[in-house]
Amino acid sequence: MFVYMDYNATTPLREEVRLRMIEDLEVFANASSMHEAGRRARDGVEKARAQVAALIGARDPQSLIFTSGGSESNNTVFNTMYDLGRRPGGRKKIITTAIEHPCVMNAAKRLADEGFHVVFLGVDGQGRIGLEELERELDPSRSAGGATLLVSVMAANNEIGTVQDMKAIAASAKAAGALVHSDAVQAAGKVPIDVAAWGLDYLTLSCHKIYGPKGVGALYVRKGAPLEPLIRGGHQELGLRAGTYNNQGILGFGLAAELASRDLASFASRLLSLRERLKAGIAAAVPDVRFNGHPTKVLPNTLNVSFPGAEGEAILLSLDLEGIEVSTGSACASGSLEPSHVLMATGVGPELAHGSIRFSMGRGTTEAEVDYVLAQLPPIIKRLRRMSTVPSSACADA
Repeated sequence: MFVYMDYNATTPLREEVRLRMIEDLEVFANASSMHEAGRRARDGVEKARAQVAALIGARDPQSLIFTSGGSESNNTVFNTMYDLGRRPGGRKKIITTAIEHPCVMNAAKRLADEGFHVVFLGVDGQGRIGLEELERELDPSRSAGGATLLVSVMAANNEIGTVQDMKAIAASAKAAGALVHSDAVQAAGKVPIDVAAWGLDYLTLSCHKIYGPKGVGALYVRKGAPLEPLIRGGHQELGLRAGTYNNQGILGFGLAAELASRDLASFASRLLSLRERLKAGIAAAVPDVRFNGHPTKVLPNTLNVSFPGAEGEAILLSLDLEGIEVSTGSACASGSLEPSHVLMATGVGPELAHGSIRFSMGRGTTEAEVDYVLAQLPPIIKRLRRMSTVPSSACADA
C-alpha cells in the first residue's frame, strides 16, 4: 500500500487543474503582447488573478502580484524593507518569530547583517507568540531598536501546524505604525484567510501547496503599501515584477485557488477528522509520545509527533519501506543535521526534536490509509527503541 502523508511539502496537481493547463497550451502567446492572441492570454492571467484574490479576501485583484513562489514573495517584502530602512530617517527594526520558514529567517538575518535591528520573537510550548511580548517590542520606550518598520509572522506553521491570531497581531503592529506581512503559504486552502479583515499590508502564497503547479506564487500588496521590485526589467505586474508571464502556471494557480475556496469548509472538516483519528490511534498504540503544536488552533491536516528513544530519520526510512511517506520537518530543511528550529523554539530538546515526525494529510488521504499507518507505526517505534542507546524516558520531559 502506498500512503502519502507529506502534503505540507507539496501537493499533487488536481485533475481539473491539469486539464486546464493542458488546454492553455494552445494559447501560447505572450500575455504582454497587444495582438488578439496576446489579449486572450492576458485575459486568462487576469481571470486567475481574480480567482486567487478571492481565496484570500482581497477586494482588488490588482493587489496580487504573481511570482515564482513563496520564497520570492517573502524575499520581495524583505528587500523592500531593506530599501526603506536605508533611506534617511528610515526605521530599521524588524520583528518576526523564531519559527518562521527558512526563507523568512534567512532574509531577516541578512537585514541584521546590514545593520537592521531584528527581533525573533519566542513562542510558547504550543508555538504561539505572546501579544504582550509583541507589544513590548513595538514600544520604542520599552525595547531597543527604535520604531518598528515591519512585523512578519507566518499565519500557520509548516512543521507543527500552529495557527496564529493574525488579526490581533496586525492590530498591535498597525497601532505602532508598523507594516505587517504574513507568510500564508501553509494556511491557504486549509483555514479561512481575509487580508482586509486581518489588516495586512503583505501576504505570501504558493500554488503547489493548494494542488496547483510548482514554480508560481503570489504576493498580496495592500494598495498604498510600499514595494521595491526584486526582479527588474519589463513592465509586467505594473512594473513591480518583471518577466514573461508563466501563463500555464498562473492559470493553474487560478483554478486551484477557486477550487480551494469552494471546498474549504468540507475539506477542513474531513481532514480534521482524519487528523484526530491518527492522533488518537498513536496515543493508544504507542506509549510515551509527545504531540507538538497547539491542540486546537492548528491546521486541520497537520500532526507533529515526537517519539522519545527513536530517531526521526530512522522512523521516516522505516515507514518509507512500508510505503508510507512522511517528513521529519520542513522539506526545505531536509538533509540538515540540525534539529528543527521550530521544535527547539517550543522548548523541545534536541534529542526529542530529532525523534519527531510530521504527518501532513491531504485530499487523497483516506481512513484506510490512516489505519494502515497505525498498523505499521507501533512495531517500528518498538523496534527502533530497542535498538536505541537513549531510553525513551530520558527524552520524555525534554
